[in-house]
Amino acid sequence: MANYRRGRINEEMQKELSVLLREVKDPRVSGALVSITAAEVTPDLKFATVYFSVLAGDPKDVKKGLESAKGFIRREIAQRLNLRQTPEFTFTHDHSIEHGAHIAKLIEDINAPKKEQSNDEQ
Repeated sequence: MANYRRGRINEEMQKELSVLLREVKDPRVSGALVSITAAEVTPDLKFATVYFSVLAGDPKDVKKGLESAKGFIRREIAQRLNLRQTPEFTFTHDHSIEHGAHIAKLIEDINAPKKEQSNDEQ
């Protein structure tokens, strides 16, 4: 299978999963602010790794909620995407957003004393 096709499937999977998360009734998922950051399908389309980020809530609880809703998610994806096989999902917490926020805070902390010094000089 060509890589561009897998890339399109990954993008469509990510879009549909983002929309589908609003329909999951598990309180561990619906009560937290969860976003899908990426989806990667294997070349044979049997498995997919879904990366999610949690802004409010416990990532471990959200992962348990997603694991329990795995059957519902797979059925809905099968109906929404016209694929020969619907992949089995593996959910992985993505730390990149938290890491980026931490780096931004560190940079802001470094620049804060410089701003205070320039205000004192004026």
